Amino acid sequence: MSDKKNTEIAVNEGFAALANRDVLNEAMADDCQGLEFSFDRVKLPAGGGTAFEIPSAESDESEMAKDITGVIVYNHPAYAYYHDKYTGGNNPPDCGSFDGVTGIGTPGGNCAGCPYNKFGSGEGQSKLCKNKRMLYILREGELFPITLSLPTGSLKSFTNYVKSQLSRGRKLNQVVTKITLKKATNASGIAFSQAVFSFERMLTAEERNAVAGVSETVKAYAANLTPASLIDDEPLVDPETREIIEPLK
Repeated sequence: MSDKKNTEIAVNEGFAALANRDVLNEAMADDCQGLEFSFDRVKLPAGGGTAFEIPSAESDESEMAKDITGVIVYNHPAYAYYHDKYTGGNNPPDCGSFDGVTGIGTPGGNCAGCPYNKFGSGEGQSKLCKNKRMLYILREGELFPITLSLPTGSLKSFTNYVKSQLSRGRKLNQVVTKITLKKATNASGIAFSQAVFSFERMLTAEERNAVAGVSETVKAYAANLTPASLIDDEPLVDPETREIIEPLK
C-alpha cells in the first residue's frame, strides 16, 4: 500500500474518532462548569510574519507553525468597538457583536445602522468598529478546536474561499482546510500577515457525522460569549487597515 494511501486512512480515522463526541459534551458540561472556559487562541505574528503561534498542550510555551490544517467547525463575526482608541491590553471593548447584527454594550443595538460600523468613521477610511471573524478549527486527533481571530485584512480571502467551496456544494465543516500566512502591505506601506486558505480534501461520511456534533457544541458555546471574549492579545493596530503593527512592549 502506498504511503499516500496510508496517510489518507490515518487522517480519516483521526476525524472519525470524534464519533464518540459525548466526551466533548460531558467535558464542557461537567469539568468546565463554573470556569471561565475558552478555547486556545492562535496568535498572528507582527510585521508580516508567516508563522502562527499556537498554545502548546504540553507546556506553557507556544509552538510556531507555518500552517494550520483542520476543519473549520464554526465561524462567526467578531465586532469590537472601543470608545477610546485601543492600544493593546486586557480591557474588553465597550461594544461587541458575535453575529454582525446586534451589538452588546455601549452603544449596542443594530450593527447595520451603527455610525461606528461605517467606513470613514475611523481614521482614514477605516471603521471605528473593528470587524473580524472568529474561526473554530478542529485539528486531527484533538477534541477541542483552536480559535483564530481573523483580522480585517484577511476577510476578503476568507470570503472568497467560502464562496469557492459553496459553489462546489461544500460546507466548511465538511472539508479539511489548510491556512497559511503571507506577507502583505497596506496603502501606507505597513506590512501585515494575511491568511491564505486552501482546500485539502473532503471528509468521509463517517467524519462528517462526527464533526457535525462538534459544530453544534461549539455553536452553543459561542452563543454565550460576552464582549470580554473579544479582548485581543494584539497590540497597536494600523488606523487604516486595523492590522497589527507591533507587539506590546
